[in-house]
Amino acid sequence: MNISKETIERITREMINTPSPVSYYEEIHPLLEKTAAEFGYTLTYDRKRTAYLSLTGENPSKTVCVGAHLDTIGLMIRHICSDGTLEVRNLGGINYNNVDGCCVNIHTRENKVYSGLLVCKAHSTHVFDDARSMPREEKNMMVVLDAPVYSAQQVRELGIEHGDIVSIEPNYHFTSSGYIKSRFIDDKAAIGAVFAVLEALQKEHKKPRYNTLFAFPLYEEIGHGGAYLPSEVEEYVALDIGLIGPDHTGSEYKVSICAKDNYTPYDRALTGKLIRLAKEHDINYSVDVFYHYGTDASAAVRAGNNVYAAAFGMGCFSSHGMERCHIQAVEETAKLLYAYLTND
Repeated sequence: MNISKETIERITREMINTPSPVSYYEEIHPLLEKTAAEFGYTLTYDRKRTAYLSLTGENPSKTVCVGAHLDTIGLMIRHICSDGTLEVRNLGGINYNNVDGCCVNIHTRENKVYSGLLVCKAHSTHVFDDARSMPREEKNMMVVLDAPVYSAQQVRELGIEHGDIVSIEPNYHFTSSGYIKSRFIDDKAAIGAVFAVLEALQKEHKKPRYNTLFAFPLYEEIGHGGAYLPSEVEEYVALDIGLIGPDHTGSEYKVSICAKDNYTPYDRALTGKLIRLAKEHDINYSVDVFYHYGTDASAAVRAGNNVYAAAFGMGCFSSHGMERCHIQAVEETAKLLYAYLTND
């Protein structure tokens, strides 16, 4: 399999460095269109703003869909306070202990961007007795704008309003030893894997076995990204992170195949096929059951779509925080995707 680690890293980096909290597509869609065009593809969209890339297969009797979600966890402004600070509401599974002190950007509906700092209201040990003990939870957090504003009116004069999106800066690093350290490896690294596979198929002048749709939803982090599927889709395979912990056998070097998530077991035959392909192609893999976890594949099933569902992806340490994985895990994910696409 001619999978390029350079392609994986470049596209992962570009995607991670482009903000796309749940529902915010204004910056990530142009990048996705540009990336698709590099490989000779154009995108289509449904009414949920899900982007699709379509490939004709050798056998048109079946259509499969591979989903890699574009959205990340983030925040939304819920209240502009009288002193000019901002209170927020989570978009997805934010752990406020992991984001206290992070740099953020506010994205207005007029496409203005303002920087700020997300901090606990008891932000300084020099000032607040409970600076260490105050729980890092939504009611105790605020955004301080990098602007001389001291009232709600001054904030609104900038064009900032309730409902504006707040993105967290990812702080991307790629080490000489091959580790990706960044927020939002979930699920931007999966998109890197997708385009590395598309590149490999082109270089080998090879088609997938069946007609294939690649879907890039915007609502996975809140549970309904894959709820709608085009009617022709018979199989939905979600590419999403694998979790690392005491009860799991995955690692930062493996692709994790998910047998069950918080909502449902995945299709036994399709999951078994992925395991068989991993064995046949000497792919470094694990099989795990995940809790506090769901994918667009399980969202598709719960929404009533008549599809076989499965899920796999790169093992990722410290999920929904400052995440880390080795590029080998993304490469193994790409290899399993390539095998899935080109085999019965």
